[in-house]
Amino acid sequence: MIVERRMTKNPVTIRQDVPIAEAQRLMRQEKIHRLPVIDKNQKLIGIVTEKDLLYASPSPASSLDVYEMNYLLSRLTVEKVMSSPVITITPDTVIEEAARIMADNDIGGLSVVKDDKLVGIITESDVFKVFIELFGAREKGIRISMLVPLTPGELSKISTAVFSAGGNIISFGSFLGTDPSNLLCIMKVSGIAKDALLAILEPVIIEIKDIREV
Repeated sequence: MIVERRMTKNPVTIRQDVPIAEAQRLMRQEKIHRLPVIDKNQKLIGIVTEKDLLYASPSPASSLDVYEMNYLLSRLTVEKVMSSPVITITPDTVIEEAARIMADNDIGGLSVVKDDKLVGIITESDVFKVFIELFGAREKGIRISMLVPLTPGELSKISTAVFSAGGNIISFGSFLGTDPSNLLCIMKVSGIAKDALLAILEPVIIEIKDIREV
């Protein structure tokens, strides 16, 4: 899956010379947590987040009165608090690469650029939704975690066993196992009872780690 299928297209943006109070109002109005910042030529030059604006605002414990605070906020623009340069990706970036970039850089969203033009934004919430779909979290079935040998043909044995018993694999994911010789696989299956699933899988895997109806 590529980012273009999951990103928010034509995201809400803001200019760098806008006061941060206006940026806060816009985020509340649109129910978003970050705003790409563009210049007069529509070029992406930064990004400002809810956290950036919070840190830039006077503390409630400040000795300033409300008029002084409003004056300072009116003078402080997005340009002073935005992050720049911006980490960007392209629409054809695969979703797992986008997730890796967010995790490695400790950021909650990425601007999506094509031909130097901002075309979308993808956030950690979008990635969470993909994760839910990947594991079939909204589907009922038997969820099983198992250690599988890391050798050619092992996954084929599992799928053949499930199919032969009348089961349907809803989702399947693999992760690092306990050592380089195996994988931890998580599978959700429908159309078969838990005891029957155990019986057909135990001969072709190393160990059942967890099994439950969900």
